[in-house]
Amino acid sequence: MNGRTAPWSATVLTLFPEMFPGCLGHSLAGKALDDGLWSLEAVDIRDFARDRHATVDDTPFGGGPGMVMRADIVDAALRSLDTGPADSRPRIFLSPRGAPLTQRRAREMAAGPGAIVLCGRYEGVDQRAIEANGLEEMSIGDYVLSGGEPAAAVLIDACVRLLPGVVGDARSLAEESFERGLLEHPHYTRPQTWNGMTVPEVLLSGHHARVAEWRLAQAEEITRLRRPDLWARYAGQQPGKGV
Repeated sequence: MNGRTAPWSATVLTLFPEMFPGCLGHSLAGKALDDGLWSLEAVDIRDFARDRHATVDDTPFGGGPGMVMRADIVDAALRSLDTGPADSRPRIFLSPRGAPLTQRRAREMAAGPGAIVLCGRYEGVDQRAIEANGLEEMSIGDYVLSGGEPAAAVLIDACVRLLPGVVGDARSLAEESFERGLLEHPHYTRPQTWNGMTVPEVLLSGHHARVAEWRLAQAEEITRLRRPDLWARYAGQQPGKGV
């Protein structure tokens, strides 16, 4: 346990609060949400618009296509949380230009009190709102989405599944991709023979040391072939492993 006295808490600021909990309301995350192991609040940014049309965006200074979410509206939504100095949750703005979300960062956040997550739309958010609120920019990959909501679900799920009591057998977390700096090894189950393909003999041997050795070798080979960047980092930390 990490000494947490209150449930891990996620607050999502979005133009589409109806998108939550969405997938987070199902499977492990959903059960944990029902069981009170974590909490989720969706704040509608449009509630802080100041005109009868509930306008939250405007054209970009300097010209160009698209619209930009206004700094005053986003700032009002963030400040409405009235979290005070006792709320140490990181404030995350999901953006393709942010630092990549990693398993290490997910573990750090899961060990904390939760997260406040801002979901952008259109061309993005006025930079002044980002700077004024000290938002940490984070990316879930080198691609562009229509909005930050799917990315928020990814970020929250990555953290929630690491909370104590969410995954039935916590040992299963230790062999997942990225936990050792490697991608995960292949998995097999019944039937033993399927479509002419059989399970590797070593997995049927009952020899735990040999199974562990095979799984590590598979993880290393898959990582070397598919993620040279991860392999270079891993190999540099392992004596005798060539890059």
